[in-house]
Amino acid sequence: MGLAAPRPDRSQRASSVQVRTEEHPPEVGSSGPFGGCGRGRKVAEAGCYRAPVKQIGLVGTPFSGTSTLFTALTHAGSHGGQANVAVVPVPDPRVDVLAEMERSKKRVHAQVGFVDVPGGLSSANGIARLREAEALAVVLRCFAEASPLRDLAAVRAELLLADLAVIESALQRAEKRAHGKPGSDVDALRAAKGALESEIPIRDATLEEAHLAELKGIAPLTLKPEIVIANLEEGTSVPTELGDAVGVYAAIEAEVAGMDPEEARALLAEFDVHEPGLEAVIRACYRALDLVTFLTTGDDETRAWQVRRGAAAPEAAGVIHTDLQRGFIRADVISYDELVAAGSMEQAKTAGKVRVEGKDYVVQEGDILHVRFAV
Repeated sequence: MGLAAPRPDRSQRASSVQVRTEEHPPEVGSSGPFGGCGRGRKVAEAGCYRAPVKQIGLVGTPFSGTSTLFTALTHAGSHGGQANVAVVPVPDPRVDVLAEMERSKKRVHAQVGFVDVPGGLSSANGIARLREAEALAVVLRCFAEASPLRDLAAVRAELLLADLAVIESALQRAEKRAHGKPGSDVDALRAAKGALESEIPIRDATLEEAHLAELKGIAPLTLKPEIVIANLEEGTSVPTELGDAVGVYAAIEAEVAGMDPEEARALLAEFDVHEPGLEAVIRACYRALDLVTFLTTGDDETRAWQVRRGAAAPEAAGVIHTDLQRGFIRADVISYDELVAAGSMEQAKTAGKVRVEGKDYVVQEGDILHVRFAV
């Protein structure tokens, strides 16, 4: 039996799907001409079901610039005294290319959310809110007299202590319930406690899969993927000691957050900033969360979707709509590059570039799917 979980924040979830039965339903449905929810025995009327937006929690030492970075990434103002949450589209030029090619009426990018909480790790409410994120981005000040390595160690120590406190409390309750006959929950908590007391993040500990499953409800902070972001000032670069940290000129980008995108890019170029921080941060988030993007396209809409790397076609279909996963039959698949080279979906089909894949097919980055299903 899993451990009690904090209730997730559902504020960013899509509205529930309303389903009706067609008067003369076809036996087999599809996800549309490589796009949309499509139709079948049941038709979604209120938009496609999709999983909650992946949220990235911003953490750092005082004055590290988490709120400034939040503004730079989201172009949304940061308000003190409350959690700041913003969902932003993932930049992906493939969506625009496919929409133009298929003359789609609608273009929908994948999304990612950023969370900045007042007080950060010094606040119980802040810690609880960060436990709901899928990954944590540690923001390090890399200017003035800052010591980014020292700050990184301090943040990681706070994360360990925050986890140790909740693990110890949960272990006490679990042992009390066990009445001398500890179960899998007690074993998992003891293993996690041992790792944390040895100053090992849970994600780096050699815990069994069964133990990790038990801990999922607690949502340990040190189990989440970690992204390190170097908050830079003009004329500086990521310190070599931070390795593959992502560099962002947060203060400069926050200043241009409200400008027209083209004007903002031109002004950033004057400061020798040639790539918006959002693009670099999202790439790092995708790597940390091990996500790939697949697409659907047609005259109704072109849309980008996220799914975990290694997911089979039915799982990817379920990201679009649960009915598509439940009634999955097969998927017509073509890569983005193959479709662009062909010039259109019709020409790609004529050239035999569209493949028919079954339930075991592993979805690849840039795949375009057309799901056939029956429910």
